[in-house]
Amino acid sequence: MFNKKKILGLTAVVLLLLLIGGVVVCAATDPAGTATGGASDLATSLSGEKTNMTSIAEEVGHLKISNNFVWLMFGFSLVFFMGAGFALLETGFTRAKNAAHTMAMNFVIYFIGVIAFYFIGFPLMFGGVGQLAAVGGIAKLDGLFEIAKGWGIFGTKGFFGSGMYDVGILAFFMFQVFFMDTAATIPTGAMAERWKFKSFVVFGVIMAALVYPLFGNWVWGGGWLAALGKNLSLGNGFLDFAGSSVVHAMGGLMGLAGAYVLGARIGKYNKDGSPNAIPGHHIPMAVLGTLILAFGWVGFNGGSTLSGGDLRLAVVIANTFLAGSAGCVTTLFLIWKMFGKPDISMTCNGLLAGLVAITAPCAFVAPWAALVIGTIAGFVVVGGVFFVERVLKVDDPVGAVAVHGFNGLWGVISLGIFADGTYGAGFNGIDTPVKGLLYGGASQFVAQIIGAVTVLIFALGVGYVLFTLIDKVMGIRVTAEEELEGLDLHEIGVLAYPEFAYTALDSAASPDGYGQREWEEVVERRTK
Repeated sequence: MFNKKKILGLTAVVLLLLLIGGVVVCAATDPAGTATGGASDLATSLSGEKTNMTSIAEEVGHLKISNNFVWLMFGFSLVFFMGAGFALLETGFTRAKNAAHTMAMNFVIYFIGVIAFYFIGFPLMFGGVGQLAAVGGIAKLDGLFEIAKGWGIFGTKGFFGSGMYDVGILAFFMFQVFFMDTAATIPTGAMAERWKFKSFVVFGVIMAALVYPLFGNWVWGGGWLAALGKNLSLGNGFLDFAGSSVVHAMGGLMGLAGAYVLGARIGKYNKDGSPNAIPGHHIPMAVLGTLILAFGWVGFNGGSTLSGGDLRLAVVIANTFLAGSAGCVTTLFLIWKMFGKPDISMTCNGLLAGLVAITAPCAFVAPWAALVIGTIAGFVVVGGVFFVERVLKVDDPVGAVAVHGFNGLWGVISLGIFADGTYGAGFNGIDTPVKGLLYGGASQFVAQIIGAVTVLIFALGVGYVLFTLIDKVMGIRVTAEEELEGLDLHEIGVLAYPEFAYTALDSAASPDGYGQREWEEVVERRTK
């Protein structure tokens, strides 16, 4: 047994050892960080007494490009995480009986897209982009198909991974691949709750391999829209810093075309054409998804500088959150004024609308302009939701068309208005900085209008043809009975919420009469 003296003696010994150890450890460490990193960490040729400026320059250059790699991979990680945001948002805005199906589409599209984009989509989009200076510029993607000199249509280098075994190209690929997947997942929200899973898979492959990359080449891959400055003296050519058109308008307008071909959900419209609300099953899930998306936008917009040394990234990120906040607050009070309640679901879409709109001009405008752009985006999303639902009679369960399609168009147009000439020299081969209409850049505004009209026609036209062909070949919509009972069991084979299994009979017997309207519509369809 230990007595009190032994315990005190052992305690003193332990404290003494800790004190000695602390002194030794402190002597061998650098808690302030002032001594960490020095000549010994440089390349061997630089650590000796004799060095030369060439060696120093090479080492500094390597560190600069390494910093860009880290910034790109950080951005890639945040954009990848946006997939969780889309999945939660769309699933929360749909009904419980379709939760697993909606989640499955948002999950699978990412990895279908990666493969299709690697083999075909990335080469089509960036196969003629040239040297990627921000990531070293060692390997070069220099194959661009042109219909005339300077009018590129698609890339021709890198198919099936050929010539892509390079750290710079693969870093750029990883950053870009989830931009494509973002565009491809947007239609899953607009077409939710009645889309056959197998036809969705076919769409995902075609979107990733052909549709998205083709328009993307015109804007980001050295194609004809980017060359409007050099070919027609229209500002710096069509500009879209991080994807208001390439990603969001493309995805939203493809979703509009798909939802039109697919038709409205059973029970959405009455015989007189008036719409019925179909509430989502989990609003907190949708709110969480919205916050995740806003967090990921740091990588989406900020990462698009492609350089951790381009300190304009601070302006980009600040503008992003100012515009998103303005869109959120505008929508909150607008809906509150219109309906007497601050609808949180529409408020979420207001935040996203502001983020979508600022994605194109975020690097080129001042913070005050970002607030204006986001405020207008709030009005656009509210008006857009009602326009799609009540005028076009297209059923979009999550508001994707208004959020991404309409505000994607507004985003690229706003760049042509508010770009203030403090940034952008060298973009698309034009030496002067980017100026919008308010700063004397009328030609830049024209270039932006051309780009907006192009994506509108391209996305709607190709989307309508693509979804119509898929419908003719394999069918695009589930049966009425499957839709009533829920797509989880019929399409995915698993229920998201087994304790709340739905059947057509249960739906028809719902106390509010909503399910009865659904069932009457099914009966009416059968008797036609």
